[in-house]
Amino acid sequence: MRQTCLDMVFELAKTDPRVFYIGSDLGVGTLDEFKAEIPDRFFMEGISEANIIGMAAGLAMEGKIPYVNTIATFITRRCYEQVVLDLCLHDVPVRLIGNGGGLVYAPLGPTHEAIEDLALFRAIPNMTIVAPADADEMRRLMPQTLDYPGPIYIRLGKGYDPIVTTDDVPFEIGKVLPMREGNDALILTTGCRADTERVRDSGFRHPRAHRQTAGCGEYPLGMRQGPRGSNDRRTCRDRRFGDSGGGNHRRSQL
Repeated sequence: MRQTCLDMVFELAKTDPRVFYIGSDLGVGTLDEFKAEIPDRFFMEGISEANIIGMAAGLAMEGKIPYVNTIATFITRRCYEQVVLDLCLHDVPVRLIGNGGGLVYAPLGPTHEAIEDLALFRAIPNMTIVAPADADEMRRLMPQTLDYPGPIYIRLGKGYDPIVTTDDVPFEIGKVLPMREGNDALILTTGCRADTERVRDSGFRHPRAHRQTAGCGEYPLGMRQGPRGSNDRRTCRDRRFGDSGGGNHRRSQL
């Protein structure tokens, strides 16, 4: 998923001169092709996330579309004030790409575990949060980020996630996507938690919906109704990696 996201940034940059890439101390070889072909729009700025957010905001105010990429905890916790003031207060089109949402980087310890990133960013006005389920959904998302208003946080999994989405369901930021019909409890997923095939062996027919956008949309869940057969369901299970801002808030909406 991560590589697909970065490859899409490069593809967008080749056709749209507004696209810039800004990295924060990422591994050698990250987007080398971008750096070689479009060096004036490629920046690797080191461990200085707060400064990078200000840099991206300035570019956006000049009509550019910066894509900022680093580990999820660093792009959410370390520069939170700059995200609030520089990006969201001014409502500028900066795209934040967070590697390793949830416990993906668990072996590196709590400094790298992004379990509260959704909660932090859902609290900020004007911030849109998107957590694609797999690499294919990432390909459908990225072209929509070009002209989408305001800042966006794109939350990535660990990579090599199973493909669970399909082109048959049109992708739209802010909408819940139906994945399966059924008559039992609705399973609502976010990000790579859309891989819930294990319930097939449980004997139940759970309707499933993928909520790839958290924190935006006209309706609390981004849709008027769930998958067919789920509208009268009394129970909803919410599967996600991390705390999205409090289960009590979510249950009150359901």
